[in-house]
Amino acid sequence: MPKPTKGARLGGSAAHEKLLLANLAKALFEHGRITTTEAKARRLRPYAERLVTKAKKGDLHNRRQVLQVITDKSVVHTLFTEIGPRYENRPGGYTRITKIGNRRGDNAPMAVIELVEALTVAQQATGEAEAATKRAVKETEAAKVEETQVDEVTEDAAEESKDA
Repeated sequence: MPKPTKGARLGGSAAHEKLLLANLAKALFEHGRITTTEAKARRLRPYAERLVTKAKKGDLHNRRQVLQVITDKSVVHTLFTEIGPRYENRPGGYTRITKIGNRRGDNAPMAVIELVEALTVAQQATGEAEAATKRAVKETEAAKVEETQVDEVTEDAAEESKDA
């Protein structure tokens, strides 16, 4: 027989907490980072990491289990096609919680929970390409400077030969 968890719940009833965590997880996967209270962030972290682990497996059974929690199909698609493969070689720890101080109105401790960014292969390739173009620009500028110096030296030599 299922028994409710003991202790305090976020927002009141167990059903409300379940919906609250599902909506927080949806927002986290949609935006990559969210600002919430520390208590909600601490409760969200294992919940979201379990969903990312299911997305890493990527089979139909896990997709349907995630769809029971997050009903927005576009967010689930993003989770399974972008976020899951991004953490393919990472055994856990997909999220980071950073404390940001207290909220102005009620002095509640606030935190930012975000997905840990791992560079994808495409992002690394674009970074390498940008670095290569910067190097090429620097080399062409250096070559132009050398050409102007060589031209000045030849002009000086030509003037000296005329004077002699």
